[in-house]
Amino acid sequence: MAENNKTVATVEHTPSGEHASGFPPFNSQTFPSQLIWLALSFILLYVLMSKLALPRIGSILEEREKHIEGDIAAADRLKKQSDEAIAAYEKALADARANAQAIAAETRSKQLAESEAMRKKLEDQLSARLAEAEKTIAKTKEAAMSNVRGIAVDTAKAIVERLIGTSPADAAVAGAVTDALKR
Repeated sequence: MAENNKTVATVEHTPSGEHASGFPPFNSQTFPSQLIWLALSFILLYVLMSKLALPRIGSILEEREKHIEGDIAAADRLKKQSDEAIAAYEKALADARANAQAIAAETRSKQLAESEAMRKKLEDQLSARLAEAEKTIAKTKEAAMSNVRGIAVDTAKAIVERLIGTSPADAAVAGAVTDALKR
């Protein structure tokens, strides 16, 4: 058993007649057939690409370009509409502000006119009341003055009588009070 482990069998690979010359694409004997197949494959691929694949790709690219142009046109149209809507909104907002200011000015002028009319009415009422109060005060003053005159005559008569002991004449006391009231 030990000897079996020590012995190594070597197997040599001997190439057959076909492969004895090297890598097949580099074999000069197969160049013409390889060139023919290369030309046929190239022509076949060229025809397939030019007749089938490239038109489909071209139509897809044209369709995408049309779709993109349509999207850009729609975006431009929508942008134009939004710009118009913004302009209309700003105009409506400016009109609303102007209308609000006009309404405020109109309301302010109406309230000013109403308050002026009410003030004038109150002034007229106060003037009438004041005139009436002045008349009442004048009547009261006149009544008081007539009472004061009578009281003054009576008081002066009483004072003189007390001072001199005799009662003065009513006409003399009335004349003296009238002179004193004039001053």
